[in-house]
Amino acid sequence: MTRLRNSSLTTLLILLLGSGGASLAKQNEAPRADTDRGYLPRIENAKVERRNVTGTLPDIMADLEKNATSPVWVGYTVAAVAGERTICCENYSDSSAQCGRCSLEADHEGWSGTKSHNGGIAGHKDSDSGTNQNSVKLEGGQRLAVLFRLQDKHVTRVKLASEDCVLDAGGLPFIWLSGVKTPESVAFLSAYVREGSADGGEKHSIGHEALTGIALHNGQEAEAALESFTVSAQPEDLRKQASFWLGATRGKEGVAALQRMAKKDPSTEVRAQVTFALSISKEPAALEEMIRMAHEDESGHVRGQAIFWLAQKAGKHAVSAIDNAIANDPDTDVKKQAVFALSQLPKAEGVPKLIQVAENNRNPEVRKQAMFWLGQSQDPRALGFFEKVLTK
Repeated sequence: MTRLRNSSLTTLLILLLGSGGASLAKQNEAPRADTDRGYLPRIENAKVERRNVTGTLPDIMADLEKNATSPVWVGYTVAAVAGERTICCENYSDSSAQCGRCSLEADHEGWSGTKSHNGGIAGHKDSDSGTNQNSVKLEGGQRLAVLFRLQDKHVTRVKLASEDCVLDAGGLPFIWLSGVKTPESVAFLSAYVREGSADGGEKHSIGHEALTGIALHNGQEAEAALESFTVSAQPEDLRKQASFWLGATRGKEGVAALQRMAKKDPSTEVRAQVTFALSISKEPAALEEMIRMAHEDESGHVRGQAIFWLAQKAGKHAVSAIDNAIANDPDTDVKKQAVFALSQLPKAEGVPKLIQVAENNRNPEVRKQAMFWLGQSQDPRALGFFEKVLTK
């Protein structure tokens, strides 16, 4: 796993939904909501057809695919998992920033729009339509829009969007399904995840986006599906992806599943990914499990990764685990990783500890590593230490 030295790591490791914004004249804007017919997001540049789900979701989608010789978008909403986060086209953010415009056909028409500082799409007023893109969320909880692009009688893309996104369909037909239930949606998307994990190319991309969609569904069905993708019989890459979303979206239940993975998954690479997934969880139990892994995992690679991500969390418990690894871990590489972790701490705390290691550790490789990171710190205390050493 690539080691990143930025504490804002979540958005850098995720490749989600392709997007952008094409400037097209508005053809048919649907109403925002209809209490008798259910919720409908703002859809522009599309001829919208509404259908109530009367049969099963797989049967409805199969019928739509059968007739989709030309491109068409199909979508529905489900309740989104609790928490402040925004999905806007290809950008995922763990903040409540508003989405703006999501151009569904950007892959085919080019992108136009303004990226905000957090990587999302900045809301703006469309000069053609006069519509304010920063729409207000409806009361009653957050919704997640699940969107499918159909062409040549099969699904070619899955996209997701927060309920405040304006969906620009690029002039294509748009079929909106009302009444889709969360369990059916999770089961339907799970089939794409399983198919994509066993294949490459388009199916793999669809499976990856379907997994993201499941992670953002509210309810026990979504948690159960994510856990089903973490069993050892599943491909390693899928287990890694599922572990990330367990940490990012599923709270206490997600941490419990990650704890099971940390103790039982046979792959050192998967367990190393689990340390990262724990680091992005906000649950106290996640820190405790990271410390346990730093002490007890049989793999030096996993212990080193746990120490690295502990440094991103800081705090006295994390620092204590790093100190313990430097003093007691039998693997020199793990000790060196722990020294690097000290360099990631705030300088007020990390520099004095690096000086202590450079002065007192018995292992010359560890002392050398501490001195290297002191030199990189450009801290006056480090300079004073080097002057002291050189004038002895």
